Amino acid sequence: MKPLRTAACLLALLLPFAAIAQSAQAPRTPSEPAAATLPAWDQLTPDQREALIAPVRERWNDSPQERARMLDHARRWKTMPPEERERARRGMRRFEEMSPEQRERARAIFEQTRTMTPEQRQAFRERWKKMSPEQRQEWLRSQPAPTKP
Repeated sequence: MKPLRTAACLLALLLPFAAIAQSAQAPRTPSEPAAATLPAWDQLTPDQREALIAPVRERWNDSPQERARMLDHARRWKTMPPEERERARRGMRRFEEMSPEQRERARAIFEQTRTMTPEQRQAFRERWKKMSPEQRQEWLRSQPAPTKP
């Protein structure tokens, strides 16, 4: 039963990302059903279930070094209240719409501020707003984003 629970957690975490990726690849046409008319999981056909799970399975199998992180994210996603999940989805969409330079800056800032208290992060935001573009560039050069795995 535990492997099934683990798979369900992974699916819960990654479904929003699969949906975002799918919607970015192919815009919905008028002939596609609205989300409210789609069936519950138990009414999905095996092919529909496979289409939803395949990207998760591929990521899981292709990245053994990421499995612990994926599982941790799935567990955390399951415990999030709906409002927090929606904030996470909005943040993911915002990140996907950024230019490569903006993403690099966001990664650098996140890496430097992720262990800060909320008060420290607020102080950082205030300092950042007061910096000139040159000072921000210098800060980014001295605090590079972590390299991607």
